[in-house]
Amino acid sequence: MLARRNDHSPDDLRRMALDAARAIGAAEGLRGLTVRRVAERIGYAPGTLYNLFDNLDALIVTMNGETLERLRAALAMAAATDDDAARPSALVDAYFDFVESEPQLWSVLFEHRLPEGTSLPDWYRDGLAGLVDGAVAALAPVMKAWPEPSRREAVVAMWGALHGISTLAVSGKLGLISTNPPRRLGHLIVERMIAAGPMVDLSSGES
Repeated sequence: MLARRNDHSPDDLRRMALDAARAIGAAEGLRGLTVRRVAERIGYAPGTLYNLFDNLDALIVTMNGETLERLRAALAMAAATDDDAARPSALVDAYFDFVESEPQLWSVLFEHRLPEGTSLPDWYRDGLAGLVDGAVAALAPVMKAWPEPSRREAVVAMWGALHGISTLAVSGKLGLISTNPPRRLGHLIVERMIAAGPMVDLSSGES
């Protein structure tokens, strides 16, 4: 039996829908996320979700925003160490801990694509920028040789490398090209890149 809309407030329904989407996404990834599946899980008709979110994409973007916030919080906790030299390693471990604890939701974060002509909301972009800003600030003490604009681009490059390793690991394909565990490769990349210093000015687009 379906619940009636007045059984829960709009805020309650929104929270229920996000929790349901998160549970489905954690178990099945992006392929399992449909309006009907989410509605069935919370005991409401599919049309109810369209009173809460414009469409399925809006629901997934909101869910992904919460995933980003959990990742940001995990990295911030790792960065809280007073040992500047140990901070890069702590951040790498925190990133891989997060991927290993929520592999499907981490994948949804990067697999979901909005329809052509649709942009991510400003709050989501701000969340991404805040995540990068936090990493830049955390690594600043060990990247003093890097000019500030290049430092940010270097952090983005390191994140891109960690993302690539994680994607291969989550898909089960990393073992085809390396016998090393993913976090060991992640530590290697971050340590070597920081140690190498600003060999090129990344902020200028030089390659």
